[in-house]
Amino acid sequence: MFSEYLQHLIYGYYPYLAGTVFLFGSLVRFDHAQYTWKTGSSQMLSSKNMRLASNLFHIGIITIFFGHLFGMLTPHWVYATFLHAGTKQLIAIVVGGAAGVACLVGGAMLLYRRLFNPRVRASSSLMDTLILGLLVFQASLGLVTVIFSLGHLDGEMMLTLSSWAQSIVFFSGGAADYMAEVSWVYKLHIFVGITIIMLFPFSRLVHVWSAPFGYITRRYQLVRKRG
Repeated sequence: MFSEYLQHLIYGYYPYLAGTVFLFGSLVRFDHAQYTWKTGSSQMLSSKNMRLASNLFHIGIITIFFGHLFGMLTPHWVYATFLHAGTKQLIAIVVGGAAGVACLVGGAMLLYRRLFNPRVRASSSLMDTLILGLLVFQASLGLVTVIFSLGHLDGEMMLTLSSWAQSIVFFSGGAADYMAEVSWVYKLHIFVGITIIMLFPFSRLVHVWSAPFGYITRRYQLVRKRG
């Protein structure tokens, strides 16, 4: 009975609490603490392996984000006529696995630097280290789920998790019921992911809102030498 209550609490209500904190927390921080709305780059303090680590981490995590966004929230009927669920899962394993490795390696390099480089550690806050540690842990869990997914390539587990995510996002109700027979590793992966979303407004992750997409459509700047 308690486990059922806990399941509904974590996978039925917790996502909405995290989502509320995510949206309103970001809005309040932008409105009241704009000077903290930054990446807080520490590259000037130590640039050794920074470019490699940062590129691996960002390429990996961006690929993972959009993979989860479209993979989990696209209804099955949209692609059922031309893409089998098992094939979709296999694509997710290959692409997600490669992105997960990149994110994990890059994130681990950044975390090691933040923990053991004296100058970087001195300029880091507790939240900086905590959120990076959680992201590295989450990437590790994601790779473990890949191993579990190799044991059932029919796509059924992927459809179950997608149904849970769609039920949460589209307010369908009964979301927690989808998690009843799901393995612990997927449950832990989802729980950590929701927690990261809730901590988002209190960390440097808020710089994601300020991604410079305007540069894509901005007109070229002409720079001329003086007479």
